[in-house]
Amino acid sequence: MKPAPFAYARASTLAEVFDALETHGDAARLLAGGQSLVAALNLRLASPSLLLDINGVAALRGVTFADGLLRIGALTRHAELGADPLVALHAPLLAQAVPHIAHAAIRNRGTIGGSLALADPAAELPACVLALEAVLVLASRAGERRVAAGDFFQGLYRTALRGDEVLAAVEVPPRAGASCTVQELARRHGDYAIVGLAAQSLGQGVQLAWFGVGAVPLRTPLAEAALAAGDIAGAQAALAGELDPPGDLHGPPALRLHLARVLLGRAAAALKGH
Repeated sequence: MKPAPFAYARASTLAEVFDALETHGDAARLLAGGQSLVAALNLRLASPSLLLDINGVAALRGVTFADGLLRIGALTRHAELGADPLVALHAPLLAQAVPHIAHAAIRNRGTIGGSLALADPAAELPACVLALEAVLVLASRAGERRVAAGDFFQGLYRTALRGDEVLAAVEVPPRAGASCTVQELARRHGDYAIVGLAAQSLGQGVQLAWFGVGAVPLRTPLAEAALAAGDIAGAQAALAGELDPPGDLHGPPALRLHLARVLLGRAAAALKGH
């Protein structure tokens, strides 16, 4: 199929982005990596009147570490995320997630901001920023506001982004020295996960963030507490009360819950081995 007709414009500043959003409202769509949006256009699941290319907006680029925070610009591509030394040092969980994301061609174009703004519950990066307890920086003409990852994802493909805002960056408290792992089960490498887990251990704490098991990425605090105490079986048992996965063509909810327990066991072994 071919997309419905639309106008195309290229922004070079955030002010131009805000102008377009104010003028066109919900009829405008932002183009970053385009790895999900272009497919939606071709299937006519999205029919904007304006496609605004934001790849030229320098304010959305760059990875920096200052004032005790790692700041990752929204236009950072997946491949750049996996290769950046600051990310590898301060947020190694993100670097570990990159090889699981689709295939090389998509990783070379897709962006962290695009992935988070889409909020696909089966994607790796939303779960990672949740496990990292990151803060998402949302920019509008009025300035920036910061939303914790746990509050950003609000439902299936729904986020806290307002119509006049653009996701500008992700801020991550440093996690240097953390043990971390990304585990997932998919039909084929590169497919969306049937069940996935982004796990991190730092000091006495453990953070577990699940993807593919609900409408949003999920934390499981009871399982986290049990795992932090060294009780792997207890952590696995706790999942029955903390996860309520849907059934689909891959299998019933009980299958996903079983797979989640399997992944938790694998993650526990990986964290212990680091």
